[in-house]
Amino acid sequence: MLRILVIDDEPYVREALERVLKSSAVTVVGAADAITGLTVLQTSPIDLVIDVVLPGMDGVAAIKQIRRDHKNIRIIAISGGGNFGLSAYLPEAISTHAYLAACIAAGAEGTLAKPFETAELRSLIDRVTAGQVAT
Repeated sequence: MLRILVIDDEPYVREALERVLKSSAVTVVGAADAITGLTVLQTSPIDLVIDVVLPGMDGVAAIKQIRRDHKNIRIIAISGGGNFGLSAYLPEAISTHAYLAACIAAGAEGTLAKPFETAELRSLIDRVTAGQVAT
């Protein structure tokens, strides 16, 4: 059984992802912030983390810590903020493209820009959990 941790500070987004992903072959746990998510990783077996821009500890910092402490956990980063221009990652002026590129550099195996279709997310999860790097 695949165990997924969804970290998102927006309850409706987190709960929607939990509903969409939960199945007889998938267990989904939700966390409202990076600190809670990191605590879940210390206490529960997790195979995949789905991470978004987070308050308190941003998603890139969370990915770096997850990668450092849990080398075998797969990570998918999702973002929908900013614009889609090509620019360097700057925390104070972030674009979706730059943020997702920073997530890959930090250790995420896959990224997805909002809005996305459920089928895109499931396909990305399949590729990432099969060991294929996907962006």
